[in-house]
Amino acid sequence: MTAAGRSLRGVLAACLIGGATADAGAEGSGDKSGFNLFDPTPRNLMRELSTDRPDKTESPYTVDAGHFQIESDLVNFSYDAYNGDLADTRTESWSFANTNVKVGLLNNVDFQLIVPTFNHVRTEDRSLAIVDESSGFGDIVTRLKINFWGNDGGKTALGLMPFVKFPTSQENLGNDAVEGGLIVPLAIELPAQWQMGVMTEFDFNQDGSGSGYHTEFINTITVSHDIAGELAGYAEFFSSVSTEDESEWIGTVDLGLTYGISDDIQLDAGVNIGVTRAADDINPFVGASWRF
Repeated sequence: MTAAGRSLRGVLAACLIGGATADAGAEGSGDKSGFNLFDPTPRNLMRELSTDRPDKTESPYTVDAGHFQIESDLVNFSYDAYNGDLADTRTESWSFANTNVKVGLLNNVDFQLIVPTFNHVRTEDRSLAIVDESSGFGDIVTRLKINFWGNDGGKTALGLMPFVKFPTSQENLGNDAVEGGLIVPLAIELPAQWQMGVMTEFDFNQDGSGSGYHTEFINTITVSHDIAGELAGYAEFFSSVSTEDESEWIGTVDLGLTYGISDDIQLDAGVNIGVTRAADDINPFVGASWRF
């Protein structure tokens, strides 16, 4: 090898050693602000798995930069014997593999794509002896989650989640309208290892007549605690109030369990129980989350 070649090899080796030393220093210091989608957070610096399911209260914690997380309803069923109309109707809804795919863009920002894979709705009007059924793909939702504080430690954490729904549904499963909103989730660490989450959400949805838009206000509160080992439980109250004329208050009490199989896999199951006439009477589900 020529002297010039040996010199070039020495320069390259010095650069590689210097870069490795700098990376090790960054990892050792715990500073994660420089990581992004194309420079993933190292495994030893990743935060604990945090999901937006199974309760309705969203989490303020984001997916670590450069990593993916899949959260899915394996099976979801809802039954409603009163939907606000005077008619004697019964509605049954099934969904399978409706999935939220997340990717960490920055240490405090992730992008989410909610894909409603398959839905089936059966509505029976008993007074008229009419049954209507629809099946297929639902409306896609895109969300961006931004964490303002508490992502990697602290007794509180706050996030902001703007979202947009696109009319991609089949067989009249949606309203063929672009809709959106803003979600503000807050997590609070309570004494005795209890955890609390609260959320305020503003939805801008199309009127039932299709002639304009109205605002819906959603508020939730949830408390959770470990039960035994990796098994934990939660209890939640959900409220939705619409400004649309003749709309009714929707309220549910939600109960559920989560079980961590590993640092990156979590199973869940729960049931949402309607406590107002406009809410679905009962909504049991089983789901899973996986991070990689």
